[in-house]
Amino acid sequence: MDLIKSLLDFLLHLDRYLDLWANEYGVLLYAILFLIVFTETGLIVMPLLPGDSLLFAAGALAARDTNELSVGVIIPLLIVAALLGDNVNYFVGRTLGNQIKMRERILFFKREYILETEKFYAKYGGRTVIMARFIPIVRTIAPFVAGAGSMIYSTFIRNCILGAILWVTSITLVGYFLGNLEVVQKNFEFVVFGIVGISLLPILFEVVKKRFA
Repeated sequence: MDLIKSLLDFLLHLDRYLDLWANEYGVLLYAILFLIVFTETGLIVMPLLPGDSLLFAAGALAARDTNELSVGVIIPLLIVAALLGDNVNYFVGRTLGNQIKMRERILFFKREYILETEKFYAKYGGRTVIMARFIPIVRTIAPFVAGAGSMIYSTFIRNCILGAILWVTSITLVGYFLGNLEVVQKNFEFVVFGIVGISLLPILFEVVKKRFA
């Protein structure tokens, strides 16, 4: 329970934690941000780390006059982190994909997940990788399943690059331009809930659509 409470506190008050880390670690904060984004996108067992809210908070911190972070450094740095994470995830998925298909389950992955995702990729193509980038948890799982489902790497990497650029740039810039508004600073936890809620809308839409199909 203490671990869950600490994680929730971290997620809901990212702005305070980043400000604290900036004062304590200085330029090493760039490395911390890089590792968080890489881990969230690259390690299939760590899908609950902050992604969207972290980018938003980092953009807001970069907008301050204190020059603790530079948005011109954050955006390309975290694009690279996201791309590296996705590629690690893709090749791990490609390595384990056949083993999953030969068994009913490995960890929390079932064979049916791979088979259903292959159908989904066949229907919607590589743009699925771009769409998944904006959905928490799904963006962690999607590269793994793309590799396990034998998506051609050229298709994957092309959409992976575009998705990483759109995701990091858009959310970081929204944080840069809106994050320091007084109403946002005083209600950051609600902003986090709003970001997560908007990100989950595509999943809810698909669930409802499938329910009534």
